[in-house]
Amino acid sequence: MYQERPSRLDGAVVWTRTVHGHDGPVHPVLPDGCMDLLWNGDRLLVAGPDTAAHTPDGEAGALWAGLRFAPGAAPAFFGVPAHELRDPRVAPADLWGTAQARRLAERVGDAACPADGLEAVALARAAQAPPPDPLLTRVVGHLDAGGTVAAAAEAAGLGARQLHRRSLDAFGYGPKTLARILRLQRALRLVRSGVPYADAALAAGCADQAHLAREMRALAGTTLSSYAASAKRETPMPSGSSTTA
Repeated sequence: MYQERPSRLDGAVVWTRTVHGHDGPVHPVLPDGCMDLLWNGDRLLVAGPDTAAHTPDGEAGALWAGLRFAPGAAPAFFGVPAHELRDPRVAPADLWGTAQARRLAERVGDAACPADGLEAVALARAAQAPPPDPLLTRVVGHLDAGGTVAAAAEAAGLGARQLHRRSLDAFGYGPKTLARILRLQRALRLVRSGVPYADAALAAGCADQAHLAREMRALAGTTLSSYAASAKRETPMPSGSSTTA
């Protein structure tokens, strides 16, 4: 079972997932530009921005907790450019050193509620980290609203090369890829709410249903019908989080 709530950390979401033996497989977690700090019951992990669908797993009875950062918000927190964390799941010790990572893991493990402990650790660390790049936050807003990359660059006062370089650092990939990912996520939110594929495609900014289908295969490695069917019958997962190390 999956649950989430807004975090006290601005722009973040706290989520938990308990794996039950009768749950069966969950549908793949799709790229969305987000990054996560994860707790799998005995250790912390960092999930970087995905460029392809990722199928989570876990043993029955396992409790996972995560703090999901909005696109562009995590690099300042983790202290490394997003492109260095693209796709893999890494140990915080690789980023912050063994001693500090161990202390943070102990705080989460000792908490009565792992999700609350994870959030407390994140709030304390975020207080010592620089804020996210406000220009890139503005770029995300434009792209998520369906704006073009050119319009987003103009609104942020950045040239094309500057925007691409800073996007790699903030999101893990260039602005065109981020725009495609955000558009796919808009379409899938509509599909999950019952909107027909063709209408969802147009509302999200695709040329037509065939365009959305191609993007689904390219970015998610599956079809719209397969995704919609799995979303109906399986345990929902956060779009940018994975529980596989």
